[in-house]
Amino acid sequence: FRQSFAVHCESLDECIVLSDKLAPEHLEIHTRDAHAVAKRCGNYGGIFIGEGAAEVMGDYGAGPNHTLPTGGTGRYTGGLSVFNFLRIRTWMRIDDREASQGCVHDSIVLARCEGLEGHARAAESRSLTVVPAYKK
Repeated sequence: FRQSFAVHCESLDECIVLSDKLAPEHLEIHTRDAHAVAKRCGNYGGIFIGEGAAEVMGDYGAGPNHTLPTGGTGRYTGGLSVFNFLRIRTWMRIDDREASQGCVHDSIVLARCEGLEGHARAAESRSLTVVPAYKK
């Protein structure tokens, strides 16, 4: 009981705003049309919808997960899942040098704003209009 609490709000809208700010590990929704209310909630570790879906059932009985984000981290991450064990790879390919010039010039400016001169020069070397700093 020391790490849980209940809040009385004046309206359902206030409940949802508060819940999204708190991003609770466990969010139980026990109200009329609980499914519609759940659709309006965005930040939580695990959501338990309707009278039959108590948090304890999610942890120990019906699953889906017992490893959930705590401390408000539900604002940007979800519970542990098979997706946590997948390796995400990103890649980029630029074949049209002329078409990429907008990106090249934006990269030069942003790299310099961040103080990353090496990055700026790497972008300059791909520019069709800017004389790279190392050639000045």
